[in-house]
Amino acid sequence: MIKLLEENDLILMEGAVNERLRRSDDIELHPVLVSAPLIYDVNGGRKLSEIYNSYIEVAKDTDFPFLMCAPTWRTNYLRVTESGINRNINIDAVNFMKEIRKSHGTFSHKIKIGGIIGCKNDCYKPEEGLSKKESESFHSWQADQLAEAGVDFIIAETIPNINEASGMAKSFEKTGLPYIIGFVISRDGLILDGTKLIDAISIIDEGVTNQPVGYFIVCSHPSFLCAEIQPQGLFNRLIGYLGNASSLDHCELDGAETLKTDSVSDWGEQMLKLNRLFGIKILGGCCGTNVEHIRYLIEN
Repeated sequence: MIKLLEENDLILMEGAVNERLRRSDDIELHPVLVSAPLIYDVNGGRKLSEIYNSYIEVAKDTDFPFLMCAPTWRTNYLRVTESGINRNINIDAVNFMKEIRKSHGTFSHKIKIGGIIGCKNDCYKPEEGLSKKESESFHSWQADQLAEAGVDFIIAETIPNINEASGMAKSFEKTGLPYIIGFVISRDGLILDGTKLIDAISIIDEGVTNQPVGYFIVCSHPSFLCAEIQPQGLFNRLIGYLGNASSLDHCELDGAETLKTDSVSDWGEQMLKLNRLFGIKILGGCCGTNVEHIRYLIEN
């Protein structure tokens, strides 16, 4: 991961996966594990592969390096145990992704596979976040499974609380793998618990021996960062942005029956601005995005 960042000014990442699956008439997401169990279903596995491959082809056409993540956002120990589904689901999900990568021949060396770990509770409710100690214990099982499966990196996504993020970093560093911490922010550029990004990064960096490769903003429209008023030092550690397609607040998007999006060009220009002016190298999409959004980044 470090070499990849050093050698490239722009790295692509996938757009929305779960959101696209949720809008599919012939796919039913698991109530507890979301998309992960689809790897065991012929139709579900085919649909998952189609979505990931659609993003890979955009990168492949222009020879850009590409990051994609196994569908493990909700496959923590508690949820896996409660579901009664295969306890090795994290490992199986990573192997599923390796098969997708393998199918792209000579381009496969430019594809890196990450393992996603989400917060324990609601990613839009920071008050439900775990303490640092609770978080380190809770997330270790999944981090260890992803490491055993051979991911290239681990990424915490949609984390709204600095305490839970700090504990996740402690559990991730024990794996010895490169790792990333990804926060959800509100439209004032703060983490949902009110912590300034620069402060959160300092707290986490100082609390571990092996620091994260960098930090992401996830599931937030690019305008939410308020990049122009952030301290310049933030951009030494903020390496990625997975932007929502809509500039609506999270409370307006969560559970919306219809897809909410702004124009692809508006989203794309704001995302590219983060790369051109602020040096954020890894760009991808979250809720509401699709192949058009990722293609816009390449074409412009």
